[in-house]
Amino acid sequence: MKKIQMVDLVGQYEEIKGQVGEAMQHVLETAAFINGPEVHAFQKELEAYLGVKHVIPCANGTDALQICMMGLGLKPGDEVITADFTFAATVEVIALLQLTPVLVDVEPDTFNIDPKAIEKAITPKTKAIVPVHLFGQCANMDAIMQLAEKHDLFVIEDNAQGIGANHTFKNGSKAKSGTIGHVASTSFFPSKNLGCYGDGGAIFTNDDDLAHTIRGMVNHGMYKRYHHDVVGVNSRLDSLQAVVLRAKLPRLDAYNNKRRAAARKYSHAFQGHPDIVLPKTVNGCEGICETCDCHVFHQYTLRILKEKRDSLVQHLNENNVPCGVYYPIPLHRQKAYVDDRYDEADFPVTNQLVKEVISLPMHTELDDEQIAYITKLVIEFLNR
Repeated sequence: MKKIQMVDLVGQYEEIKGQVGEAMQHVLETAAFINGPEVHAFQKELEAYLGVKHVIPCANGTDALQICMMGLGLKPGDEVITADFTFAATVEVIALLQLTPVLVDVEPDTFNIDPKAIEKAITPKTKAIVPVHLFGQCANMDAIMQLAEKHDLFVIEDNAQGIGANHTFKNGSKAKSGTIGHVASTSFFPSKNLGCYGDGGAIFTNDDDLAHTIRGMVNHGMYKRYHHDVVGVNSRLDSLQAVVLRAKLPRLDAYNNKRRAAARKYSHAFQGHPDIVLPKTVNGCEGICETCDCHVFHQYTLRILKEKRDSLVQHLNENNVPCGVYYPIPLHRQKAYVDDRYDEADFPVTNQLVKEVISLPMHTELDDEQIAYITKLVIEFLNR
C-alpha cells in the first residue's frame, strides 16, 4: 500500500504535469507574470464554469473575503454575522476592517451556520451575513437569502471550501456555490478542491457596479495607471498560478466526483456504528446518494462520540494515518476574538463539535486499499 497522505498533490500532479510544464515555460519565455493572458483566460473560463458574470482573481482567499467587504462599503462599527465554527480567516478580515464580528452557532448535522441563530443575532447595526460553505457544501442559502432580503443585508459567501458544489433551491432550481449571494470569495490554496501551487484566490459577483469597484481595489485602486480612484490593496493572481488552475478547472467535476466516491466508501464502512455520526448533506442524505452534487467533500468529517476523538487521533497517527481536527477551538474562545457579548449558552453545537469532529484523509488519489485500511483502524479502535 502506498503511503497515506491527508492530501496527495503529487499524485494529482502526474496527470497534468505535461500541460502545466509547457504552459509555465511559455509564461517564463514571455515574462507575462502579472495580469497576463493566462490570468485573463482563467477568469473567463471560471466565469463560464460557475455561470457568474464576474470573476476577479486575487492573491489569496483571505484577501478575497476582505476585498468583498471593502467593495460593499462596510464601515467601522457595522456588524457582520458569521459562523463560530470555521477557520479564523473569516472573522479575521472583519476585525481587520474594524467591523464588528458577530459569531453565531451552527447546525449539528451539516456544520454550517444556523439561520435561526442568524435571525436572533440581527440588530439595527447588522449590515452583512457571511455564510461559510464548510467542508464542501452550501449553507442553507434559501433561508439566508430570505433573511437578507427581509432585513436589507448583504450576503458574502465564504466559498473557500465549496467550489463546484451545487445548491438546490426549494423551487428545484440550482446554482453553483459562490454565485447566490451579493458577492463571494474563494481560495485556491494548494489543498483546496481547485488548488494552485502557491497562494491564490478570487471574488465572484453578478453585480456589474460592484465588480467594477473590486477590479480597481485589487490593483491599488487603479482603473487607469497612476489614477487611484478608490482605496485599494495589492492583491493579484500571478500567471504561473493561473496556468495550474487552467489545467485543473476542466477536471474539477471529475476531482469532486472522486471525492464523493471516497466519501461513500467511508460512510458505507462506518454505517450504523454507535460511536460515529456520519457527515450529512444539506438534503439530509446521510449515505451520500449516487446523484449527489451538493457536497464536494473538501473534508470528510465525522463526529466521534463518547469522548473517544482525541484517543482516536493518537491511534491513527501511531499507525501512519494522518487526520485533522477542524476546528479544535471555537472562534468565540480564541484570544484574539474573545468578547463579553458572547454567552456560552448561545454556542451549544459548536462547543460540542470541537470535542467530537475528526477529518479523515480526503483527496482525488485515495484508493480502495487505503480506505479499507483507514476504516478498519477506526472501527477496531472504537470497538475496543
